[in-house]
Amino acid sequence: MLPRDPYILLSFVNTKLRDEYGDLSALCRALDVSREALTDTLGQIGYTYDETCHQFR
Repeated sequence: MLPRDPYILLSFVNTKLRDEYGDLSALCRALDVSREALTDTLGQIGYTYDETCHQFR
């Protein structure tokens, strides 16, 4: 289950991307979460996915 708090979610996702998954699509498949829902949630707090460094900034 993903954290509900968007700031905790941000930390969780970036850690998973750094340690376990090569990109956002792989993370979303593994966690069975919609890429759009995840990017929308983190977008609400001003973060977007940076394809070059594979993290939300």
